[in-house]
Amino acid sequence: MSGTEFGAALHDMLSDADATGAARRWADGDLAPGLALWKRLAGMGVTALAVPEARGGLGASPLDLAVACEELGHHALPGPAAESLAAVPVLLAALEGTGEWLAGLAAGDLIATLAMPPRLPYAADAEAAGLVLLAEDGTVYRARPGTGHRSVDPARSLSGTHAEQVLGRDADGAVARAFDLGTLACSAQLLGAGRALLEASVRHARTRTQFGRPVGAFQAVKHRLADVAIGLEFARPLLEAAALSLGDGAPGDDAATAGRDVSAAKVACADAAYRAARAALQVHGAIGYTAEHDLSLWLAKVRALVPAWGSQAEHRARVLREVTGDLA
Repeated sequence: MSGTEFGAALHDMLSDADATGAARRWADGDLAPGLALWKRLAGMGVTALAVPEARGGLGASPLDLAVACEELGHHALPGPAAESLAAVPVLLAALEGTGEWLAGLAAGDLIATLAMPPRLPYAADAEAAGLVLLAEDGTVYRARPGTGHRSVDPARSLSGTHAEQVLGRDADGAVARAFDLGTLACSAQLLGAGRALLEASVRHARTRTQFGRPVGAFQAVKHRLADVAIGLEFARPLLEAAALSLGDGAPGDDAATAGRDVSAAKVACADAAYRAARAALQVHGAIGYTAEHDLSLWLAKVRALVPAWGSQAEHRARVLREVTGDLA
């Protein structure tokens, strides 16, 4: 199955499963519909993508992971996707004695989350996770969730972490790769959310009338939505380039190059999604601000994910550092 076919199949499944309804229930504290969706993802192999074949997974490429996470963002799926599907499997695969957890992740029996301070200070959705990790100063710990913090996204929680058990030391390389895979997954979610916002804006612009005409007939609206579409299309090649750079055996690529490409993708996808969110609010008018409208699900998710996995300033600085050879 090609990446396009895989993404289409995942899109169809999430559309039929009412992912937006599950996100609303998740925000209200009812995790059951969302967890049921995670089990269906496992049935399609999504939860096994980043788990090595030797540990019961698929050992898929980062590009396949990006395709999946884009669709999860497109449907506002709740839960710690970047953490459980991308970062944690990579981290656990580098440690000894973690085979049971990896098998649980691959089978969809386990959801995991993690904190990686200072760039990822809190663990997302710890209440849904059977495993919480803390990676700090090259050491990986099994952790327990601490003080909870409100997120701008009602379908997302944030928790401090307290280290309980050392799982591995001197794991700087694994931690760095886990951070980059998590950032890639977050970028893909943002691209998918941006697509959903653009689609909602186009539908509304075609049906909402003003002065006897659909609002989409006005040049100001056309140009605004065209700018959004261009931003999303320009972000996609950067996301795909980052995924290829992170793939094993990519010729001529090293860790620094992969990190640069990941940061460039995060900046482009976050900027494009944020632009899509602003345009969606403008096109929808006052109704776009209401929590009752489904648009709010993607607006809140974009607002939460833009600063997640490293700020835009941090990722721009990494791109500049790698491009200029740290001449500054």
